[in-house]
Amino acid sequence: MSKFRMIFPILIAAIAVNSCAAGPKPMSFAEHTLDKAPKNIIVLVADGWSYNCVEAAGYFQHGEKGTQPYERDFTLFPMSTFSLNGQGYDPELAWSDYEYLKKGAADSAATATTMSTGVKTTNGAIGVDKDKAPLEHAVQVAEKTGKATGVVTSVQMSHATPAAFVAHVKGRGAYADIAKEMLLESGCEVIMGAGHPWYDNDGKLVLTKDANGVETTPNSYRFVGDEALWRECVAGAAGGDCDGDGQPDAWKLIQTREEFQQLANGDTPKRVLGVPQVADALQVSRTSVDGVPEDDAAFQTPLLTTVPTLPEMALAALNVLDNDPDGFYLMIEGGAVDWANHANVAGRMIEEMIGYGETVQAVSDWVEKNSSWDETLVIVTGDHECGYLLGPGSKPDLKPIVNNGKGVMPGMEYHYKSHTNQLIPCYVRGAGVELFTKAATGKDPVRGAYIDNTDVGLITKRLLAAR
Repeated sequence: MSKFRMIFPILIAAIAVNSCAAGPKPMSFAEHTLDKAPKNIIVLVADGWSYNCVEAAGYFQHGEKGTQPYERDFTLFPMSTFSLNGQGYDPELAWSDYEYLKKGAADSAATATTMSTGVKTTNGAIGVDKDKAPLEHAVQVAEKTGKATGVVTSVQMSHATPAAFVAHVKGRGAYADIAKEMLLESGCEVIMGAGHPWYDNDGKLVLTKDANGVETTPNSYRFVGDEALWRECVAGAAGGDCDGDGQPDAWKLIQTREEFQQLANGDTPKRVLGVPQVADALQVSRTSVDGVPEDDAAFQTPLLTTVPTLPEMALAALNVLDNDPDGFYLMIEGGAVDWANHANVAGRMIEEMIGYGETVQAVSDWVEKNSSWDETLVIVTGDHECGYLLGPGSKPDLKPIVNNGKGVMPGMEYHYKSHTNQLIPCYVRGAGVELFTKAATGKDPVRGAYIDNTDVGLITKRLLAAR
């Protein structure tokens, strides 16, 4: 399903901010000659993750670190994440001042917008700059060159990270406006995420009928736009023009786990809206009280079996998008790592991290079976750290996570309820990885050469435009 192709000049910004101390730096990859631009780009975002989250997951799952699929096969680039609201990133203070990292951190709206557009913006902004002017997303660049596009998330489909790869609104809380733009104005072929208005956090139906047969639900429809738009989606009547032919392209709505699983193979519709039958997120809020996840050990509470896993959603999305002979751009978010870390519940964080790692493995397997690393670029990263997760007894020293063996919760402790400004990992594999090496011009005394999140947006947009 090839889109209308537009030929346009390749314009790439030559400036990125890699350090508040040094100020703007020339982008070292801007003039680099590409060996080959990728046909496909897949960006996986573990919202709220960190180096210590990766270690904790490895210890619990395998009894050792360095065991996650992205650690084995990808090239690691540390990455700074600050927004225009913050104080930048000072490498020396980050490792010498315990309180420094808790000051002026970015939020998911700003960081995801930056990874999508290559432009720093203010906290809360979705696809707009500091003056609230719309920015061009990588999705839009991909669509101009005829590629298929999509976003997948384990949390609500209109939440900050998926929204910031597609929509343009002044504030991240405008969920209804975001959902309407995503569903009615975007060119995406795939949108998948939670936020079902008829089910609770345990996947139980809460839609009821009164004595007059009128349906009511205690949930809000805002994550899917509004009730009228949702019912249009259910009827298969919602959707704008996604391919430039002037005709509306309706969404095919899927909801059950079986539908997601079936979509991973065989023929597919042109456009798919996937909304699992769960309210807030796939798993993190199950058996929650007032929306706060339980502080239990990983997998102590049985997982819901009625909702798809993130790998199942990813594979379904890939099977739709790879119909386009021009290739595709896909963002996949493990959004609930952040939710667990905000609540300081390490067990749920480890569950989400393991699910995210399984998604990376599923994507890597798809590349090797259906494409190749010569034509596909996969980026595995986060948007910021959340929870200030450290080893036991870390104040004021920053101590490591303690390995207690496979299947046992590691020794760790949270030191914050919100985001911090520390460097996070960015793992890259495939066509175009050399541009990330060129962009790693920051210098950190512990992590070494690092990139900034602007580099993700600028590099992916350059690669998309070059094809």
